[in-house]
Amino acid sequence: MDAKWRARTAGAAAGLANGLFGGGGGMVFLPLMSRESSITRRQLFATCVGVIFPVCAISAAVYFLRAEIPLSAAVPYLLGGLGGGFLGGKTYGRVSTRFLKWIFAGFLFYAGVKYLL
Repeated sequence: MDAKWRARTAGAAAGLANGLFGGGGGMVFLPLMSRESSITRRQLFATCVGVIFPVCAISAAVYFLRAEIPLSAAVPYLLGGLGGGFLGGKTYGRVSTRFLKWIFAGFLFYAGVKYLL
């Protein structure tokens, strides 16, 4: 399978995960992109965010059209998420990629344990 088809398959897997779980497509993209791509770690994290944004927008649109998003419950998280996303984007270049990798792995571990309990 050539690189374009592997990338499309990875994208489909991430989109499926995002649509099924209401998020998490980035957890699929990051490991697959790191294996398939020759870009730097810093570019990898930024590219993952850039790719997952439209995937999340599509999933949110489908949920919204199906009237499954209680906006009153979502808005406080959205406002905080916008602020956190801005702050994270501004400080991103100052954080080592090694630290980012460990934080990401720690978050995945924490989320996995919380999900199982």
